[in-house]
Amino acid sequence: MTKSAVLIAGPTASGKSGLAVRLAEAVHGTVINADSMQLYRDLDVVTACPADAEMTRAPHRLYRMVDGAEAFSAARWHAAAAEAMAESWEAGRLPVLVGGTGLYFKTVLEGLSAVPEVPVEIRQQVRAWLEAEGAPALHARLEREDPKTAATLKPNDRQRTARALEVVLATGRPLLDWHEEATPGVLAGLDRAGRVGKFVLDLPRDELYARIDRRFAGMIEAGALEEIQAMAARGLDPELPVMKALGAPSLLAHLAGECSLEDAIQDAQMQSRRYAKRQMTWFRNQFADWNWIDAQDSESSYSRILSKILEIRLTEQN
Repeated sequence: MTKSAVLIAGPTASGKSGLAVRLAEAVHGTVINADSMQLYRDLDVVTACPADAEMTRAPHRLYRMVDGAEAFSAARWHAAAAEAMAESWEAGRLPVLVGGTGLYFKTVLEGLSAVPEVPVEIRQQVRAWLEAEGAPALHARLEREDPKTAATLKPNDRQRTARALEVVLATGRPLLDWHEEATPGVLAGLDRAGRVGKFVLDLPRDELYARIDRRFAGMIEAGALEEIQAMAARGLDPELPVMKALGAPSLLAHLAGECSLEDAIQDAQMQSRRYAKRQMTWFRNQFADWNWIDAQDSESSYSRILSKILEIRLTEQN
């Protein structure tokens, strides 16, 4: 089998997972997770992780693989995804990557820097400085340690400034130097050869928001609150990614007696809608050249992507 792959991106609640498993069934594919929250095994309900029944319909990889006490990086995901794709190709299956984490898709297509893992204690120290002193003061620290990278960042850019300072303190080298040693994405060559189908699911905002609200209400009925309660009992660092999953902070606030369940649900729905809006803005800026699919009609979405997959497979034979 000539190597090829399919990437399906989209905002939360756009129907990505169901579409991916249906396509995988049709084209002898393997569904590979490209969602940063569905990596964790702690929050199946809150992260809308595919149910066991769905996972039996086609092979699934990179779901529920990480404990919530870990912070899983994009670099580690890229390595795991590369391995999952290699296994899929070896088995004669088509990798179908699906998720809402745009950065993950960029890593497999464009590569990522060679920055090593930053020790937890350095990350915590930098975050403590950020909270105590503010972004401009942190930027001033960065200017002393790494003027090269600091010159490219605005003083109020909290996250990028913190990241750059973490890296130079951990490695002794500027972040920009590491970026110059970037490793290529595992799909970069295939993409240039036209053997990667790239799709973004698109929905009118009103419909997407309605889906988000309905889905979160369904999550509550399916045990989301109990799931969050069990996670809270572990006493995990509140800065860990799993503690910031959509809906988690709102439900944690309710469990702490800070708001009613109704208010927590409404806040979680609002935060989810805002996140979806940010996702779509990011996709429009970064993935403008992808195939944009109107996801209002699931049958039409399925047919369009399936047709493109078959087109790619025909080019493989020529």
